[in-house]
Amino acid sequence: MEWAEINIYTTTAGIDSVTGILMDLGITGFVIKDAQDFEDFLENKTGNWDYIDDDLMGLKNCETTVTVYIRSDAEGAELFAAVKSALAALKSRDTDGAYGRLEYDMSNIREEDWANNWKQYFKPITIGEKLLIKPSWEAADPAEKRRILEIDPASSFGTGQHNTTRLCLELIEENLAQGEKLLDLGCGSGILSIGALLLGAESACAVDIDDNSVRIAAENAQKNGISPERYTAFCGDITSDEKLREKIGGGYDIVCANIVADVLIAMSGFFAGFLKAKGKLIVSGIIDARREEVLSTISSCGFELVKSANSEDWNAAYFVRK
Repeated sequence: MEWAEINIYTTTAGIDSVTGILMDLGITGFVIKDAQDFEDFLENKTGNWDYIDDDLMGLKNCETTVTVYIRSDAEGAELFAAVKSALAALKSRDTDGAYGRLEYDMSNIREEDWANNWKQYFKPITIGEKLLIKPSWEAADPAEKRRILEIDPASSFGTGQHNTTRLCLELIEENLAQGEKLLDLGCGSGILSIGALLLGAESACAVDIDDNSVRIAAENAQKNGISPERYTAFCGDITSDEKLREKIGGGYDIVCANIVADVLIAMSGFFAGFLKAKGKLIVSGIIDARREEVLSTISSCGFELVKSANSEDWNAAYFVRK
């Protein structure tokens, strides 16, 4: 198995927030380099030191870096896209720049090469009772009875390979009624909103903080034969942009959001404003350790928990607006 080394650049103040979003994505192993560690060493060392190890000296003027390793397969590609999306969301919330540039690079492979290598692992998969998800470079059986959702995620999250996406699509299939209007917050590749349209939704609005994801989602909608009149996509952060919330509007039958725990919590006060009375909310992307916190926060914002689902340490939930 090949691995990609991802270096994320932040500040001492940003370490907890960066590692927090990584842990919310299920990444529990990372390496931290921080100049403050060198300062702490100088302040707290005892005795006389004639020699300081080169690795420790290297911390003296370094930019604070959090390094993680991600597998070069389809699930790794999903994870990498989720990391980028979470970093963009964190950067949007860090209005005073306390967390540094919040950018990344790949040490041992070009991003475009790695992004192409993992495609060999992306094969058609079935989800729920009605959907078959496949990339454009794979053919579906002509006799296939399921509705075919063709997704080219490029650099965005959402191929259906990750547990959180599967859980969310299954809950959408179970609870979506024909002709409903859906809002997809944190749309990534657009897989949830496009899947909902193939399952019978009348229209969908997709929103992401990353303009590249918004473009990819719109392209994927077109590939699946969905007209622009039925699919609208916006770029921005609903938690801080009132004009964006006005553009999105309200009266949706169902809102879905497959994002990390901290972003779900930040969005929780806005969900009800997008929904009709008794509207439906489906959230996913929640690790076991954050499940109770996220579900209780959403419940306190005027929602009743109807069902939760779990798969390999990941959780999704279906709520109804009270």
